[in-house]
Amino acid sequence: MNTLKGKVAIVGIGEVPTGRYPERSAIECAILAAQQAIQDAGISKQEIDTVIPTAALCNAAFNTDLVTGRIVEELGLHVNNNLQIFAGGATSAVMLKVAAGLIATGTSKAILFVHADKLGTSITDQEGIDLFSTAGISKEWEVPYGMHYSTVAGLITQRYMFETGTSAEQLAAVCVSNRKWAELNPNAMFRKPLTIESVLNSKILSWPLHAFESNMLADGGAAFVVVSAERARDLCECPAYLLGEGSRVTHFALSQDADLTRFGYAQAAAEAYQMAGLTPTDIDLAELYDSYPIFQLIALEELGLCQRGQAGAFVLNGSTWPGGRLPMTTNGGMLSQGHTGAGGGIAILVEAARQLMGKAGERQAPRARFAIETATGGTYVDAHVTILGTEIP
Repeated sequence: MNTLKGKVAIVGIGEVPTGRYPERSAIECAILAAQQAIQDAGISKQEIDTVIPTAALCNAAFNTDLVTGRIVEELGLHVNNNLQIFAGGATSAVMLKVAAGLIATGTSKAILFVHADKLGTSITDQEGIDLFSTAGISKEWEVPYGMHYSTVAGLITQRYMFETGTSAEQLAAVCVSNRKWAELNPNAMFRKPLTIESVLNSKILSWPLHAFESNMLADGGAAFVVVSAERARDLCECPAYLLGEGSRVTHFALSQDADLTRFGYAQAAAEAYQMAGLTPTDIDLAELYDSYPIFQLIALEELGLCQRGQAGAFVLNGSTWPGGRLPMTTNGGMLSQGHTGAGGGIAILVEAARQLMGKAGERQAPRARFAIETATGGTYVDAHVTILGTEIP
């Protein structure tokens, strides 16, 4: 049993609205989110002893600034450590693992994690297409043959639909579910109501995926503060404790993955549940990584929240929508809040903490005690499962 269970907690969160803001710089996004998180944590900024920014994809010079301590200087901090953590969309899960280790060993007492990117306005549409057509995809065996992220998701979606009988309507229902949550989220990029018909009538990108089944690159930023569980109880009425985590790295090139419809989620989830001392029936909300709708359906099943092949019907009948029995991806996810690079996964983690801390406003899930969160990077090379809770079982 991992001894880090219940040792650390998220006590402060910050987030700037996701969208397209040419007038706002990336560092402004980072600093605004960081200031919010520190204020929300209720601590003096001088208590922060470690700052961990993640990578920004929009600009190499800005990313170098992050690595070399610009956030520390801009905030007027005096810290012991500044380092960068980057694992693509899986960065949120890796950040929490590192936080738990640093705090458990006494290396740090209060850690500020920060992300900001400007993929919506700091690069051209073509540069965005080029970036996500090659980053994390085999240059030797896949890129030359037209592989890019939409075709990756299309292949996975086709295989999953073939194996499970999931319909196009059920897949589109995931986008509707996410949008219904985004309608309640003032930080979301897309808040206009969405229907299954409008999803299926949008243009095809990579068969069988439609335009409304794809994420949109955006500007944004998020931050969170992690401290020890003991300190958290003094700072926060309802901290979000780290209860369990599990991870699997399964491939680099998609062609080398053993199962395109499962990845490593079942094994990672088993570890997370065991560490937390919980089962799928204990979970109150699911904050699932969603660059394309197929990944939420796979996660629902591999995490034991639905039986194999039943996730599509579960979403279509409203079970994950506002008012449903298992709220899912309640910020709207990358399909509706927007995709900010590594920040897509970090925003989902921040939303999980927000829900558990009772700070989600109109979209607050009732009885939110235990949340499960997923993250993955690259061409879905890894599967990370994190369980957070308002109490330690």
